[in-house]
Amino acid sequence: MINFEKKTIFEINNLLNERKVSVKELTEYFLGRAKEEDKKNSAFLHINNEALENAQEIDKTINQKEKIGLFCGIPTAIKDNILIREQKATAGSKVLENHIASYDATVIKKLRKEKTVFLGKTNLDEFAMGSSTENSAFFVTKNPHDTERVPGGSSGGSAAAVAGGECLFALGSDTGGSIRQPAAFCGVVGLKPTYGSVSRYGLISLASSLDVIGPLTKTVKESAYVFDLIRGKDSFDATSREDHDVVSVDKIFDKDPKKLKIGIPIEYFSQDLDKDIKKNIDYIIEQLTKKGFSVEKVSLPHTDYALATYYIIMPSEASTNLARYDNLRYGQKFSKEQGKNLIDTYIQNRTSGFGNEVRRRIILGTYALSSGYYDDYYIKAQAMRQIIRDEFTEVFKKYDILLTPTTPTSAFKVGAKISPLEMYLSDIFTVPANLAGLPAISLPCGKVGKMPIGVQLMGKIFREEDLFLLADYLEREIIKEN
Repeated sequence: MINFEKKTIFEINNLLNERKVSVKELTEYFLGRAKEEDKKNSAFLHINNEALENAQEIDKTINQKEKIGLFCGIPTAIKDNILIREQKATAGSKVLENHIASYDATVIKKLRKEKTVFLGKTNLDEFAMGSSTENSAFFVTKNPHDTERVPGGSSGGSAAAVAGGECLFALGSDTGGSIRQPAAFCGVVGLKPTYGSVSRYGLISLASSLDVIGPLTKTVKESAYVFDLIRGKDSFDATSREDHDVVSVDKIFDKDPKKLKIGIPIEYFSQDLDKDIKKNIDYIIEQLTKKGFSVEKVSLPHTDYALATYYIIMPSEASTNLARYDNLRYGQKFSKEQGKNLIDTYIQNRTSGFGNEVRRRIILGTYALSSGYYDDYYIKAQAMRQIIRDEFTEVFKKYDILLTPTTPTSAFKVGAKISPLEMYLSDIFTVPANLAGLPAISLPCGKVGKMPIGVQLMGKIFREEDLFLLADYLEREIIKEN
């Protein structure tokens, strides 16, 4: 039997076009993988019961065509904060435990049009608030490389599903590193696109000015093609936009990556960085220099303020976005008896429905937006956000790519991060790209012990093509040697 989980999307597409495998056989294989692997990984929250039926319908379509599209019949997994019509959409929370989506997210519509097979919905930190997928209201997802360790978060289920061979690619969302950090921990490729390049319509919001949907894949080229499919302006999302100078995905990899100027931000190599990860990233920088790339150190002095800025803006927006979940309009009532008044009923339901981390961030955000503190916290954080954006803008006048570690450590053990601050520091290298709206990608670059680590590339807005070009070169020419 063919080990389909080791194949790329391109290889599976060839097999389907050559009629060497049917979509039904492919779907049965990955459903079997998901059932078996999930006994230890716990990547999926829900399996799509209609996946096989959908696969059979796609087979009928394939038999009537000479050649099918790249994503036709490809089994995928979707983070459970992205809506799929008539399927559960819990966002990893008890508040939405029985919620059934009434419409498709725009990214799902695009995948449906290509006749992609949805295997199921993946686990996540509740409402995407977390860096380990330990905050899910249902269960903890494990890292396929070591089930005593976390897969990262909040898109930990999607990363674990790809790394564990339970699907060919997955979608996640990234608010402060929620695609890139689990990608690094699980040894897969994770892309956070430019803010606004992918529609957020149908994404259960965490922080509206930071959220982006993106792919998790095994290779860089697969990431490029998934992104090309889901990108684009959408009339249902007023924040979505498009750069009309975008290069066709088929032409990206024909360019010379050595024309890209690379900056190495010195602030990302602080004492908080694991020495083995630093050694690994230093090797990549050394090899790039030897192979003729322009590589120079740069400074982004306000990087030190990025995490604090993020943890004021994100909870503030989250507290507003989550105000709708009162368990009267969504989900179910948790309190058996009606409260003394409406406010009392809200308090009973929201206290019972939300987990500790969600409540913590709602309280932080509400405090930052409250009268008397709004100017001292939220307004100052927004001012710092603009300074950070301006700093990136100046650096990108000279450089095309910034190369950094993705995370300060490799995957930590389940339960190891006891304090919220320890957990928040996991995102120290990823949040700046979200604050500035920049595209960023993490790709595997080796291991510390037996655990994968990642290298992060950040680029100019709407210049994902630069990230793909350099990342593909690193993947083929440097990291394979490491």
